Amino acid sequence: MENSLGLLKIHVQRGVNLAIRDSATSDPYVVLKLGKQKVKTCVVKKNVNPEWNDLLTLLVSDPNTPVKLCVYDKDTFSFDDKMGDAEFEIGPYIKALKMGLKGLPNGTIITKVQPNRQNCLAEESRIYFNNGKVVQDMVLRLRNVECGEVELQLQWVNI
Repeated sequence: MENSLGLLKIHVQRGVNLAIRDSATSDPYVVLKLGKQKVKTCVVKKNVNPEWNDLLTLLVSDPNTPVKLCVYDKDTFSFDDKMGDAEFEIGPYIKALKMGLKGLPNGTIITKVQPNRQNCLAEESRIYFNNGKVVQDMVLRLRNVECGEVELQLQWVNI
């Protein structure tokens, strides 16, 4: 906790068009890793368009360390199947937080992060002001799999 910058709250909202890993569907869940920390969502049974709506929290000490995301299919009698992975940088979000903006109208866009070959963004990611907080929405395209995206929202908690 000593060298920590704060807590990153990640709202894992939903998966879209995830890969099928069981007979006709999958039982997906998401694992997020930051350094040695690892958190995961609940499992959504028999759904390739799951609504997790889980709020996960990671302690941030280095804003240059990417958050790694992996989607798995829960299996009962064998190892869980990997359904793709992605990673995202929190640097642009931390930079927006450090601007110290206050009192902006809801929806005011602070900055935008464009998809490129180095990130897993499926579309433009907006960092904006909402209810007195700086928020970032992102849609991540999963790698190492035939299809699938995961929608997230980032929020910050000072400690």
